[in-house]
This record gives sequence, C-alpha cells and structure tokens, in this order.
Amino acid sequence: MPYAESRKKCEKLKTSFFIRYRQDYSKACEILENDWVHLRTTNIVESPFAVVRLRTAASKRFKKVENATAMIWKVLQVAQKSWRRFKGFEILNAVYEGKKFVDGLQIFEVITKEKLAA
Repeated sequence: MPYAESRKKCEKLKTSFFIRYRQDYSKACEILENDWVHLRTTNIVESPFAVVRLRTAASKRFKKVENATAMIWKVLQVAQKSWRRFKGFEILNAVYEGKKFVDGLQIFEVITKEKLAA
C-alpha cells in the first residue's frame, strides 16, 4: 500500500486487505482503519526526527546552542543517506508555485473566452 502509484490504487489495496483479513484480525483492521490518515501523512515527517530525538539528551549537555544545533544538523545529514527519496520530488517546486496535480500529473486549466473577459 505505501508504494502504490496513486491514492486510488492505494485505497483499492486497502479495501482488498480488509476483505482478506477482517474476519481473522478484526482488531488489527479496526486500528489500521482508524489510524489510516496518520499512517499516510505524518510518517514521512516524523521519521527524520526520530533519529534526532534519540540524541537530544546529549545535545542538552552542550553549553552553547550553536554547538547543539550543529550536532543535530550533522545527525540529520548522516541519517539522510538512508532515506528513500520522495516519489515525485521533481515536481515540488511546481506544487509550491500553486500548480495543480492529480496522481503526479499536472492538470492544465482550459482558458475560455469568459475567463479571459473577466
């Protein structure tokens, strides 16, 4: 499911998973269904900081904030070597600029005469 090419395919895989396992593992399916949004949206943000959290006790021992910041930055630089690259990372600038995408494909708005007149 996490590697599905689109949200639609992911939802289809989720449904087939529930059909297959709900009877034998109802509690696990219920938990998965309730936490689905969190699993699909926040793990990518939380994962890098899990590495840093392990070392925050050490960073509290530094007398200067700059030294603690440098150590945390270095930990993130080392950890990023094992991260998986975002799917579609090459379109992040276009998304930031406000362009619309569906399943990784840009949507081009058709400009009608009415819109030009407005």
